[in-house]
Amino acid sequence: MQQTNYQLFDFLDFSPELNEGDRLWRACSPTAMEERNGEIFITIPFQQQNNSNEITPDLSVPKKEYVLRIQALGTKILRASLAFAGQIMEHSEMLEMNPDLKINALTFEKTELEWIVKDSTGNKKAIISFRQPEIDWWSDLVPAPAETIQLSFFPDTQKEVALSAYDMFSPARHDAFALAFVERNGKPHRTTFSFQAKADECFYGTGERFTKMDLSGKTFQLRNQDGQGVNNRRAYKNIPFYISSENYGMFLHTTSFGKLSLADHSTRSAQVLVEEPMVDFFLIGGDTSEEILFGYRQLTGFPTMPPLWSFGTWMSRMTYFSANEVNEICDRMRTEDFPCDVIHLDTGWFETDWLCEWKFNDERFPNPKEFIQNLKDKGYRVSLWQLPYISYNAIQYKEADEKEYISKSERKISGSSNFSVQDFAGTIDFTYDKATEWYKDLLRKLLEMGVACIKTDFGEDIHLDAEYRNMSPEKLHNLYPLLYQKAAYEVTKEITGDGIIWARAGWAGCQRYPLHWGGDSACSWDGLAGSLKGGLQLGLSGFGFWSHDVPGFHGVPNFMNSVLPEDIYVRWTQFGVFSSHLRFHGSHQREPWHYPNIAPIIRKWLKLRYKLIPYILQQSEKTTKTGFPVLRALILHHPDDKTCRQIDDQYYFGDNMLVAPVMNSENVRDIYLPEGNWVHFFTKEVFEGNRWLKKVKVPLDEMPVFVKQGASIPLYPEDVNCTDEMDFKKVIELKF
Repeated sequence: MQQTNYQLFDFLDFSPELNEGDRLWRACSPTAMEERNGEIFITIPFQQQNNSNEITPDLSVPKKEYVLRIQALGTKILRASLAFAGQIMEHSEMLEMNPDLKINALTFEKTELEWIVKDSTGNKKAIISFRQPEIDWWSDLVPAPAETIQLSFFPDTQKEVALSAYDMFSPARHDAFALAFVERNGKPHRTTFSFQAKADECFYGTGERFTKMDLSGKTFQLRNQDGQGVNNRRAYKNIPFYISSENYGMFLHTTSFGKLSLADHSTRSAQVLVEEPMVDFFLIGGDTSEEILFGYRQLTGFPTMPPLWSFGTWMSRMTYFSANEVNEICDRMRTEDFPCDVIHLDTGWFETDWLCEWKFNDERFPNPKEFIQNLKDKGYRVSLWQLPYISYNAIQYKEADEKEYISKSERKISGSSNFSVQDFAGTIDFTYDKATEWYKDLLRKLLEMGVACIKTDFGEDIHLDAEYRNMSPEKLHNLYPLLYQKAAYEVTKEITGDGIIWARAGWAGCQRYPLHWGGDSACSWDGLAGSLKGGLQLGLSGFGFWSHDVPGFHGVPNFMNSVLPEDIYVRWTQFGVFSSHLRFHGSHQREPWHYPNIAPIIRKWLKLRYKLIPYILQQSEKTTKTGFPVLRALILHHPDDKTCRQIDDQYYFGDNMLVAPVMNSENVRDIYLPEGNWVHFFTKEVFEGNRWLKKVKVPLDEMPVFVKQGASIPLYPEDVNCTDEMDFKKVIELKF
């Protein structure tokens, strides 16, 4: 049992033996402040602490001074940065600053008890306090607390976000530090800071978390991994950003590994640890979570609009192996009257299954350009799977190795996510511009054939025991999916005119390159529930478009061969219909005619999907201009309703629709209706909100969906085979 329940060991990663050369340095009270070009620079001394879990200052060692910079962007964003070694990244691939986000010049004034930072309109933006706690002295049994920093930020000029100056039991027993760094063998190594947390404060976001809605009481690693499902701590998409119910957001501007402890190691603090010798974070204020998300997107970029055809049905499985097989599937989708727009070819279109060479098998796909064009004539776009690792057996290996397009190692390397038989030689090095162009050329040939979308699978893991041209592997690991997806998105947009990929991994900024899906979920009720939880948290992490494998990716308990329960197939399809994008995919048969007992139900719901496309387009356009995702946690519309803070099995679908998927074989669930009047989408029955509907019976072919009373929903009035057949002049408005 390795957990100690002491913050120094469990969060700050000190060895319990205190024998790895780590020494803690705590921030003390600032000694100077100056303004330069509208930015504030604060000199902060740091004191080394004795090498003990009892945190006491080592006064035999002189203090070291470092400078914290505070910058204001617009009216509601503050940036604070401090380098203990190296230089702060002023700009990065993560940042895509909105032109409307202007520098807001700061000034300051000093009094005996506090230094006050103000913006150009005279409103306070930060306060450094020198006030001492009131004392009623009666004993010297326990010494006074050591010197620390008392710094509060006011990103929106109203709401205080204070560093945790005194999160401790006694002067020597700390549970969090306002601001500190750790030296390893005399060199700055990692940093920590923390904000005060209220007893009832809730936290959201941080990426695609497959856990309860309120993240308080949890600690997360900011390190991407192959999630291998949607019911564990591992995450394909870690985003160094959270939203507090106290109406602020924190974006940690880094690519390094780190941790977030949200009222967990201490219920009094939201803590950050980052494995680099610097601090760089943005505090985003706002009256609502949507406004905070809007500010985050102003910093890191807004989602772009996917093409119309992408909102139709995608059909896939792992995998189709020939043009004949694909043609049979596509023709049968039409004859069986299942509307569909995209056919996805997973790992089997290459010469050898899983051996990614960006080239069709000549025998099984003898004329790929003609094959793709014939499918397009029938209303189908083709999506192709690939991954960013080069196999020793790939035809590109020699060129990639000699020209250093892939990571380099002196020995045979290990790592990268994979459950195939391929042995990967290295990861494509997207820090090298020539490697990026080489990769784009591989995709360009396929896109010029008529391929519509590239599935940028994997990317959560890279070869860490290798070298990359312009970045250390530790720095590149989390950033990698952004560079990878950007390259695929850009070349797809260049050739086809459509900005779209189908991606699994993620980091800050990836929302600019839609769209992302939830990974390898189990074909089970907990897989369905975990998928929705992940999607809701991702929507609270800046992403706008998100999908999932219907009806789950892998079988349970037999990964490839377990029989897929029919009720899960139906319920997951219903959830997919009310998601931004709808793709059937999995380890074996996913086409609906393989499940004849439920095929008529699936047909009904897919036809409904196409009727909803005008509404989905309307809400998707809004997603590209606001802080809203398409699929929204209830707190985005009801921040003051404490019931909504905990609900992770219902969601808003756009502005006006409330969706409550059924996720059990009993066909029953409780439904929470927030404030207002609600009209059942199918029965038109009216319900008063701010109450629970308990143990609602829902037959398998039905689903609880409600519309805000008075809202109008644009719908397509006719059945179609694909979006190519839609004439948007025919769209009707249905008022509820």
